[in-house]
Amino acid sequence: MTVRRSLTALVLAATTGLLAACATVAAPPQAASTPRLVLEEYFAGQTTAWGVVQNRSGTLLRQFRVDITGTWDGQVLVLDERFVYSDGARETRVWTLRKTGADTWAGTAGDVIGVANGRIDGNQLAWVYDINLIMDGRPLRVTFDDRMWLQPDGVLINRAKIKKFGITWGEVLIAFSKDADSARAALQDADVVAARMAAQ
Repeated sequence: MTVRRSLTALVLAATTGLLAACATVAAPPQAASTPRLVLEEYFAGQTTAWGVVQNRSGTLLRQFRVDITGTWDGQVLVLDERFVYSDGARETRVWTLRKTGADTWAGTAGDVIGVANGRIDGNQLAWVYDINLIMDGRPLRVTFDDRMWLQPDGVLINRAKIKKFGITWGEVLIAFSKDADSARAALQDADVVAARMAAQ
């Protein structure tokens, strides 16, 4: 859940040397059994996050804040994300997430190619999806290996590796902080909507 213009800058910085580099494959991070991540509960209501975009060598490219409004109707979770960058630029992304199983989700957004398929395992959500970046008027397709981990204090840590040609070009790192009061209110509203639908 990230950051088109930042990624364009990332790709421009990366192309000078990364195409000649050798790709490495790391073992996937392990999930913890608790606290269990319940996506529709965590993102219901208001969530605030702060993030950075960095290239392969760890050089900081951009910083941002994102305010997220989540709406859950019992079947679909909509995340309205409003980004504000440290240089004053602004962006909006809207995710539509459908629960496809007890631990699986399918998501779409305007700049995501096809469907992002995700699976929850304990405190971890793992996504893999492709995004089109526009460079010199042409689309460039990159892959996101996107993972989130819920911490015991309610902070959600997000790391997305950005890949092309099997090479990791950089990362987006985000920390989410939850407004518990708004989450409770949003879930209560969702329960009311679900009850009305069931009664029809």
